Order: sequence, then C-alpha cells, then structure tokens
Amino acid sequence: MLAAVGEVATGLALLVLPSLVGRLLLGEDIAGIAIPVARVAGVARVAWGSACWPGPARVGMLIYSAAVAVYLACIGFVGDTVGVLLWPAVVLHVILTVLLMRAPASDGEKQS
Repeated sequence: MLAAVGEVATGLALLVLPSLVGRLLLGEDIAGIAIPVARVAGVARVAWGSACWPGPARVGMLIYSAAVAVYLACIGFVGDTVGVLLWPAVVLHVILTVLLMRAPASDGEKQS
C-alpha cells in the first residue's frame, strides 16, 4: 500500500509540476517537448500505483488508457506539437479503454 501511495503521489507531481520534479530529481528543469512526455510518465505512475492497490489490477490499465487518451487529445486540440501518430494513438487508447470497461471480471476480481 505504501508503494502504491508513493507511485500515485509521484505521478500526480509529474502531472502538475513536471519541471519542479525534474529540478528536484535531476537538478534540471524539464522544458519543451519533455513536459508532455513527463506528464504521460506521470499518468503511468498513477496507473501503476492504482494497479498495486488492492483490487483488480485491470483498473490501473483502465486509468492509464483513459487518461492518456484524454491528455493526448488535449494536446492535439490545443498544442502546436502534433505528430502523425498522435490521433491514431488517441483512437487506440479510446478503443482500449472501452474494451477494458467492457471486459468481464475474472474469477479473482469477482466480489462475493
């Protein structure tokens, strides 16, 4: 549980203050294109922490896929750094999110 909380806290810090985290960890500010990369890493850490929390690990993948889809779509709508694979990545994560939400619970996930 402590590791899960640590991962979520680090992920949230990367999402909200990526440059500060870079400065505290590496002694340098995170700038430019590294900021969106750091934020996606923050999403991954939040999802990882969620997967480590008691309950279905699938929740971590659901959080990751949904949050990355939303974040990348926001970059696509307001950002000026849009690569050729941005929108296919958004679509892929939306599809994965829907599939994860619709997947039946495994025996280990069923509540009694």
